[in-house]
Amino acid sequence: MPNPERIEKFSTAELTRLRQELMQSGLDSWQSAEMVTAFLSAHGYGVKSDLVSEVLLRLEGSGCSVDCMQSQLERVALVM
Repeated sequence: MPNPERIEKFSTAELTRLRQELMQSGLDSWQSAEMVTAFLSAHGYGVKSDLVSEVLLRLEGSGCSVDCMQSQLERVALVM
């Protein structure tokens, strides 16, 4: 049975671009949170704002693969 809370699978290109922007942009944590929020909003999702800072630490980490990014975004995305 499918999970109703499961969000769409983002493309590898989208996730790679988001990660590069987060790592290379020189943004502070608030701006990075806004970037993640904007990414999810552009795909029609809300955000669990209390988890964004925790997720950002994983997204910006060198060991976070595309699958890891997908999983982390699912943690903070709210299906609207």
